[in-house]
Amino acid sequence: MARFRSLALAVLLMCSTAVSMAASPRLNSIMPRGCQRGVETVLTFSGSQLADAEEIFFYTPGFKVTKLEPVNANAFKATVAVGPEARIGEHVAQVRTKSGISDYRTFWVGYLPVAEEKEPNSEFAVPQAIPLNVTVNGIVQSEDVDYYVVEAKKGQRIAVEVEAMRLGTTLFDPYVAILDAKRFELAAADDSPLVIQDAVTSAVAPEDGKYIIEVRESAYGGNGACNYRLHVGTFPRPTAVYPAGGKIGSEVEVKFIGDAAGDFAQKFALPAQVDPDYGVLAGTDNAWAPSSNVFRLSTSDNSLEAEPNNAIQQASPAALPNAFNGILQEKGDIDFFKFTATKGQVYEVECYGRRIRSAIDPVMVVYNAQGGGIVSNDDARGPDSYFRFSVPADGDYYLSVTDHLKRGGPDFVYRVEFQPVVASLALNIPRQERYGQYRQQIYVAKNNRFGAIINAGRTNFGGPLVLEPSALPQGMKMHADPMPANMSQMPVVFEVAADAPLNGGLFDFLARHEDPNQKISGGFSNFADFVVAEPGQSLYVGKTVNRLPIAVVDELPFKVDVVPPKVPLAKDGSLSLKVVVERKPDFKAPVTVTFPFAPPGVGAPPSITIPEGQTEGIYTINAAGNAAVGPWKIFVLGQADVGGVAYSASQLVPIEISEHFVLFALNRTACEQGQETEIVCKLDQKKPFEGDATARVFGLPNKAVAEAVTFNKEAKEVVFKVKTEKDTPVGRHGTVFAQITIPMNGEMVVHNVGGTELRVDAPLPPKVEAPKPAAPMPTAQAAPAPAAPAAAPPARRLTRLEQLRLDKAKQEGK
Repeated sequence: MARFRSLALAVLLMCSTAVSMAASPRLNSIMPRGCQRGVETVLTFSGSQLADAEEIFFYTPGFKVTKLEPVNANAFKATVAVGPEARIGEHVAQVRTKSGISDYRTFWVGYLPVAEEKEPNSEFAVPQAIPLNVTVNGIVQSEDVDYYVVEAKKGQRIAVEVEAMRLGTTLFDPYVAILDAKRFELAAADDSPLVIQDAVTSAVAPEDGKYIIEVRESAYGGNGACNYRLHVGTFPRPTAVYPAGGKIGSEVEVKFIGDAAGDFAQKFALPAQVDPDYGVLAGTDNAWAPSSNVFRLSTSDNSLEAEPNNAIQQASPAALPNAFNGILQEKGDIDFFKFTATKGQVYEVECYGRRIRSAIDPVMVVYNAQGGGIVSNDDARGPDSYFRFSVPADGDYYLSVTDHLKRGGPDFVYRVEFQPVVASLALNIPRQERYGQYRQQIYVAKNNRFGAIINAGRTNFGGPLVLEPSALPQGMKMHADPMPANMSQMPVVFEVAADAPLNGGLFDFLARHEDPNQKISGGFSNFADFVVAEPGQSLYVGKTVNRLPIAVVDELPFKVDVVPPKVPLAKDGSLSLKVVVERKPDFKAPVTVTFPFAPPGVGAPPSITIPEGQTEGIYTINAAGNAAVGPWKIFVLGQADVGGVAYSASQLVPIEISEHFVLFALNRTACEQGQETEIVCKLDQKKPFEGDATARVFGLPNKAVAEAVTFNKEAKEVVFKVKTEKDTPVGRHGTVFAQITIPMNGEMVVHNVGGTELRVDAPLPPKVEAPKPAAPMPTAQAAPAPAAPAAAPPARRLTRLEQLRLDKAKQEGK
């Protein structure tokens, strides 16, 4: 059963208001940016083309939609009951309308009651009063500083966490501080590693009284999009967890580090399956941290460092395949581990530092038993380290971990995993926008088709692949051939029946090795960029999802087909595909057609347009001389404005890429302006054909022509007679080639052959005749009878060498 049925929790609700047809919906924001667990909340979804919203896809459990209300053509309100099982932290939602699927966006769930910021609160002397243990929804305007006041008892923890950059709305780098009534700073934070560019801090109240919480943009910036969620309370807010991972299915005790009230231990029963988004939430039933600490799940146990281990001689013992865990507790700290390995073993060695939200910039080195370095790395995984370690011999080895800048601290936690080299497979859809999610979804109109390219990333294996989605929406089927071993993408066409209901969901879209015995499979994922800084395009916030949204949508007023060609596409040739648009009687708009997938060596223009009211167009594709010979499947994708951009794909069309039918060897030739010459072509027949083919010469200079010639499969030579004029351009014209056209099955095979040069010379000036000598005096002796003229030799075509000799003789006046 598809996972989407249990996890997507996409609640179908029909909008009561009639709306006109729209397409390609976009989702820009969900407001407010978070809600309280266990409480029903009204969320506003804004973007474009959202008036016909029918369903919200949630990627995680715990949400139930009870009402949808259109606001306008580009927004609607959703009443959402957030269940007690909803995870604390970030969640993802996406909208299905009657005509498409939107982008996905994030929103946040907390457990504290929610309050709203109330201006004016920009003066330290007049802060907004709030109770402890509350989440405030606020906005920082330009040069704005927001102040809040709470009352605390001596010895009570005051913890603060702000979600700002993580909300994925805009480039908002927040700063928070805890101040006493005299404006003395107890604690402050800007970029806390635990929350990336956001901030967390905590302090213990030194006395009973009022304490001020300050929130601003770190450089005193701000704008109307700088939303934040400020959590203020007595909850624990550790900055690190140690160890930062554990074995799936086990119970593990961890230590939370960095809380103002001191470190503390907590036990967790880990899930039975690896979850890349898993985290451990510090706290008890009475008070939890507002967000979890990142926690790695693996199939191996832990080995923990034991200080002192700052030298090889003091190395902490560890055993493979355990994960090695440690803390660089002070400046200059370096940790060594000792382990035993067997010759021939190969490991992917990953050091998790920044990826588990630690401040460390790790550097790893593996040494042999004599202390000689074998392999090392600094930043192969961004700031984190990675290398592949092939064990050269049986014996003991050492691993060291240190910070690149020799930094350290109580929360400089790291985790090193020795992972076996295994085959993996990942699928995605190529981006259509640099930073956006356009066409990263599959939605197909009733009685129509939609096509997409699926990319496959193979790691540590090769071979053909087969797509195997876990399920598809009711009434939809998929057409896809296996992906060849030498290809990393494939065309896929989804087709929906005319009577299919409007429906959809989130699906595990999978592929596997064509040989099931290989037991290699993988699934779809998509990464969305939410906050990107210009210039330089630095990515600050994004989100990965691992299911593909697929839906059946309303019928379109047009449909695109391709007439299957009856002839092959030969190397160095072209093929004219006939595209047919089936229109409803009242639909006249132009249809733009693209060619999304091209087999290797095949090219095509970016698009063609079938004009308003017309139903046919020709899409000409070309094959290079190195095109991949064999059968292929292609499709075209038509798009038109139906109140928004809508798409219809053709069927998967079989084409055959073939070798050349004939190869020409064209001799070079030359002549003077106004003269005629011949281009002699030797034929190399590669593929037999029936009937007569036609050959034409292209690339001749202006005012030079050659008539077409015909030949059959028996021909060994053809001759093009080239005529020039008195003003044909002089020079070497090296772009001359031939094109052949072979009739087949009522269509034409067209491909180019050969290449040569035509040299056109200016005529030599007229030769000046020498004076004739005087005639001798006649004599009485009778002259002999003149000899009979010799018979003229038969005409013979000069070879290229003979022609060159003749030309030279003319130039020398011989």
